[in-house]
Amino acid sequence: MQGGGNQALKTMAAAATLEDTTEKSAVTPGPLAPAHELLGDMLIDAKQPAEALKEYETALQKEPNRFRSVYGAGHAAELAGSGQKARTYYQQLVKICERGERQIRPELDHAASYVGGTR
Repeated sequence: MQGGGNQALKTMAAAATLEDTTEKSAVTPGPLAPAHELLGDMLIDAKQPAEALKEYETALQKEPNRFRSVYGAGHAAELAGSGQKARTYYQQLVKICERGERQIRPELDHAASYVGGTR
């Protein structure tokens, strides 16, 4: 990312920090897309997987077992060269979705293939 991309990352980081200061209402579900997860996605696109991994892990502290955050953490760890951490997150995703259809979710198929030893 160049120019505006850096500003976008800064703005998203500020949004994630702000989200951390707000409490979740007891009667509402969590956010549709947590800011830390979105920042992780942006950091993956910016080819910063180690930083993305930190953001996904932060998202998982507040929203455990969230499909996109667990997959994002595994994918970021894989891209960052942290094979064991990638395997741990991918195994967690496969367990969460043990009845899921791999053909419908390519991320699940990727995770299952990774932990199955084909990667």
